[in-house]
Order: sequence, then C-alpha cells, then structure tokens
Amino acid sequence: MTLTNGESDARLAVTAARAGAAVVRDLYGGRLARHEKGAGDFATEADLAAERAILDVLHTARPDDAVTGEESGPRGAAGARRRWLVDPLCGTLNYAVRTRLVGVNVALRVDGETTAAATADPFTGEVFWTDGTRARLSTGDGDGEEKLMPSAASALVDVNLDPPFPNAPAFRAPSLLADPDFIEWFRPRVVSSTLAVAWVAAGRRAAYVTDGHLADSVHFAAGIALCRAAGCTVTGLYGEPVHTGRGGLIAAADPGTHTALLAMVRRQAQKGT
Repeated sequence: MTLTNGESDARLAVTAARAGAAVVRDLYGGRLARHEKGAGDFATEADLAAERAILDVLHTARPDDAVTGEESGPRGAAGARRRWLVDPLCGTLNYAVRTRLVGVNVALRVDGETTAAATADPFTGEVFWTDGTRARLSTGDGDGEEKLMPSAASALVDVNLDPPFPNAPAFRAPSLLADPDFIEWFRPRVVSSTLAVAWVAAGRRAAYVTDGHLADSVHFAAGIALCRAAGCTVTGLYGEPVHTGRGGLIAAADPGTHTALLAMVRRQAQKGT
C-alpha cells in the first residue's frame, strides 16, 4: 500500500527499524544508565534513545497514526485503525552485558491485522521485513529482495524461558526442554531476543516456542508477521489461532516440526493438569 508521501508502510517500517538499530549500534559498549521497570526488568538509555529515533521517523511520515512504544507507552486514539508497535531494543539484558543478540522491532496493525513489519539486527545490518504478503531480507541500504525461506534442517528450537508462565502448571517452558522427544528431535537454544522469531522465517531456526499473551505485543508482532508471510506454521501454544485461547506461540518452519512440538506441549499439559 502506497500512501500520500509515496513511501509504503513496509518501507517505512524498514526505515524506522534501521533508525533505531543505528542508535543501538552507536551506543553499544558504553556506560548506560539503567532505568528500572520492576520485577527485574529495566531499560537502558539505548532503549530510550532508539525508541525516540523510531518515533521521529514514524511521526514525520505518518503524523496521524497511533503508536505504542515499549518505553513511552501508547499515543493516539485508543481505537485508532492504524497503530504502530515499537520495540526499540529486544534483548536489553543481552545488550547491557555486551552480548550482540538483540533486535529492533517495528510493526503496523491496521484494523487488528499486522500489515507491515520489520526486525532489524543492529550488528549485522540485516533487516527482515514484510508487507503482509512477501517476506524479505535486506542486507544493505536498499530494500533487499532476498526471499525468506523457512527450513527445519538445523533442528534448532528457541524456547523463551523468561517468566511469567501464565499457562502453568499445565505448561512450563523449562519443562519442555526435558521432554524425551524434544531431546531426540531438537537442540534447544535461548537467544533471549525476539530476533530469533525472525530467524525462523529465515531458515536459521526450526521453531520458536513461548508462553504468554501476545496480542498487540511490541515484542512479537513483527516476528509473527514475518513468519506468517514466509509460510511458516504459526499457532498459539495449543494449536489454536494466534492470540486466541490460552495464548502463547509456536512458530515452526514446517508442519512436521509444528506437529512434533505441539504434541510435546499437549503431553506436558496433560501431565500438569
């Protein structure tokens, strides 16, 4: 979709994500004050500065759109048809301890559907993006046209181990790693950034599993949109449509991987209830 200034929403998502990624990259390694948010969560000055850079891009191009930023909260009408979801630095703890596994997420929701999204890796320069139909990887300053191709060949599965676990005791993410079938089929990874969801779309991970209520999540909206556009199998934790039922996410490279993980989750749920 091309709007009045001639820049598509997908292109704008890429531009905004790149702006945030540039700030994250430039501030990396410096002494950054922590801003405590409670329950062990915190933001750094890089989170705040990256979000400001992203919001500046979005406001300049789409001044009438609503925005929800992880650090600044919602702006604009509560029932706005168009709302940008901004996660300026996903993997803050990684970043704070100088681990270069972070992502910058920007997504647009129109009437409840994600129609454009981008996830930028500040340290590789890669941007994974979608216009809601295509899923592409950009590795330079232009709009890259490398198609994202999911693959389960690696057998690497990222499992989000961060609490809370709203489906406990029926499902606890750490317990999935001890499932005999999981041990036989897959190799666990914990990247601690939703950059790993984009990696499922790109064929670098076989799947990603998390608990939680993810509707309109600034962290997950971009990755879910990327996986869907790339042709991944994407459902809630128990196989229901995403954002329905008991929540959570299984984003798998192919139906076979999804079926295997879903069986493990359901078996765990039967034991836990």
